[in-house]
Amino acid sequence: MAVDTPTGVRSPGTTPADATTAPVTVSFTRRADPAHTAEMTAWIRSGLLMAEGFPGFLGGGWVRPRAGADEWHMLARFDSPDSLAAWEASPQRRWWLDSAQGLAEMTRAERRTGIEGWFDTPEKIEALGPPQATPPRWKQATTIWLAFFPLNLLATVTLGALVADWPVVPRTAVLTLVLTPLMVYLILPRITRLLGWWLQGRRFRDRHRNLAG
Repeated sequence: MAVDTPTGVRSPGTTPADATTAPVTVSFTRRADPAHTAEMTAWIRSGLLMAEGFPGFLGGGWVRPRAGADEWHMLARFDSPDSLAAWEASPQRRWWLDSAQGLAEMTRAERRTGIEGWFDTPEKIEALGPPQATPPRWKQATTIWLAFFPLNLLATVTLGALVADWPVVPRTAVLTLVLTPLMVYLILPRITRLLGWWLQGRRFRDRHRNLAG
C-alpha cells in the first residue's frame, strides 16, 4: 500500500527553525465503494482514535462531499513535523493502513505547515494529485463572519449574561474557550461545505458536484 503522506523539499521563505516547530497537517483522500460506507466510517474512526494516543496530536476529522460519494477526505494535525514523523513510522499506523487493503484506494495526499484555517493558503504544501484553487481572501473572511456572528451573538446573550459581572480577562477567556472549539470543529466545517460551491467559484446549481473531481 502506498504511504499516505508525501515527502518533499522545504519551500522558499520557510526557515529550518520554522519547518521543525510549526504545526503540520496531513490530509489525504481515499476512494471506496459507497456500499462500504459503514466499513470506511469504522476504519477512519479507528485511525483517528489511534492517532489520539500519540504525543503532539492536535486533532483530526473526515468528510465526504455528498451522500453516496466514493471519495473520503481525511486529515490529522500534529504540533510539529517530528510528532507527525513518529506517528507515520509507528507500527500502529502501518497496521491501520494495511487493514484498508481491498477497502479503499488512496487518490491524493497533502502535507501543510504554518498558521492555517480550514481553507487558508499554507506556508508550505506538498501534494500528490491535481492542485485545488484556494478561495479568495474576501470569500474566506465572509464565510468566517457568517459563522462567527450568529455564534458570538448567541454566546453573548446566553453565556455572556451569566458571566457579565466577572472581570474582563476571565470573562473573555471563558467565552473564547467555548467559542473556539465550536467554530473549528462544528460551525466552520459545516458552513464551508454549504458554501463550497461559492468558495470554489462554481454555479449554485452545480453545488452537489464532487469537489474532488
